[in-house]
Amino acid sequence: MRVMMMNLNPTYSTRLFWRRFRMNKSLFMDATGRTSLSPLQKCTAAIRQLAYGGAADQQDEYIRLAETTARKCLHNFTAGIITLFGDEYLRHPTPEDLERLLHTGDDRGFPGMIGSIDCTMNDLNTLDRSPVFDDIINGVAPQVNYYVNETEYHLAYYLTDGIYPKWATFIQSIRLPQTEKQSLFATYQESVRKDVERAFGVLQARFAVVKNPSKLWDKEKIGNIMKACKSFL
Repeated sequence: MRVMMMNLNPTYSTRLFWRRFRMNKSLFMDATGRTSLSPLQKCTAAIRQLAYGGAADQQDEYIRLAETTARKCLHNFTAGIITLFGDEYLRHPTPEDLERLLHTGDDRGFPGMIGSIDCTMNDLNTLDRSPVFDDIINGVAPQVNYYVNETEYHLAYYLTDGIYPKWATFIQSIRLPQTEKQSLFATYQESVRKDVERAFGVLQARFAVVKNPSKLWDKEKIGNIMKACKSFL
């Protein structure tokens, strides 16, 4: 009925329709009622933007998507990944995860270590705004048992660099080692701590969107992109 009304009482004549929309009116009328873009096209557009980091309007040449549609597909895709898999890869470590992390740390010479932090993941703003350490700040830290130099400890820790606060849960490197023992510790600590930087390098290699400028997007969408890319590691 709507198409019939458009034919009987058109807003634009054939000539004015072409002048305004740069499209033949007959072609436009034939296209009405056709199916929209397929889910495969939309997912392909989103994944290509994540993998290659190109502009949204680049998808038009390969997938026939307009810039606005391609960008919307990207943000819907990342939001969907978080909704579907966020409970798994954005959760707190389970007892099994904690045991595996402690075992890995022990094998690498740092018993009681459950992770490392590197300034590659931004600076102190990350620490202030991230909920990762909320439990530690509130005194709810993972309870573990391990020995260092015949002394028993009950709290896990993270390896960090020198920009972070002097918290008991942060084991920092020795900035200016003076003895052979201090130099050995600094070498091992910095080597293990670089895991975060290496992991971030893998993330950038797989998803070029991570290393490209993102000043045109708001913080929520940037955060969703980072979380979605992380789920593929």
